[in-house]
Amino acid sequence: MCPERFRRSDSMIRPVSLLLAGIAILLGGIPPAHAIDVKLSMEEAKKALEEGRLPMEKALEKDEKTSQEAVKKIVQQASVKTRVGADPEKDPCGASVVLRTKRYRLEAFGRQEAMESKKKQQDVRMPDEYIKKVVDMPNLEVEVQLCGDDEYFAEGAKIAFQQGGKNIEPVDVSQADRGRKNEGDGPAYRSRFTARFAYDTFDPNAKTKVFVIFPDGKMTEIDADFSKVK
Repeated sequence: MCPERFRRSDSMIRPVSLLLAGIAILLGGIPPAHAIDVKLSMEEAKKALEEGRLPMEKALEKDEKTSQEAVKKIVQQASVKTRVGADPEKDPCGASVVLRTKRYRLEAFGRQEAMESKKKQQDVRMPDEYIKKVVDMPNLEVEVQLCGDDEYFAEGAKIAFQQGGKNIEPVDVSQADRGRKNEGDGPAYRSRFTARFAYDTFDPNAKTKVFVIFPDGKMTEIDADFSKVK
């Protein structure tokens, strides 16, 4: 069951806006610095790999204890850039969604390159054909993390995006994990599930509402601004 559609209110674009947009293009105007990248060149993809690899290489150069702490921090920070909803550090049981964008995946592979290089004592790099597979991915995978009162509270949960008056359904949704015991205050269990949304069905720069719908009709709503996600 999807949330009720909102009425779309399209505003007229004034001629002056078009003129300014044209000037921006002529002067070398570029899109927002942060937005979900649907299209990446091989050069941009390799740059993303490097951005994931270099911090990990520096972390692995430290002594064992310091290195472990640095690596843990890097991995934790990786999801912060693409997470919408609650911050687990401040609200461990708040609902949140990690957007596994193409950059997210490439940076993760970059960190893996650093670890494999350290292990094998030689440079290990992702083959171009595998980089291209990531670049050509048609779907955005999202991981939903949330808490509930019993082990199976997330079973059968669904997810949808809403942008303006348009509801966007996922290509598929995984079965939710069996709830794990939650330490501390709040609901007793935490769970997660994943879903995939086709890139050509949503606006990667738009403010978006993410709805998680449970079989009993309850619903969780998360506000997201995709223009601030890479």
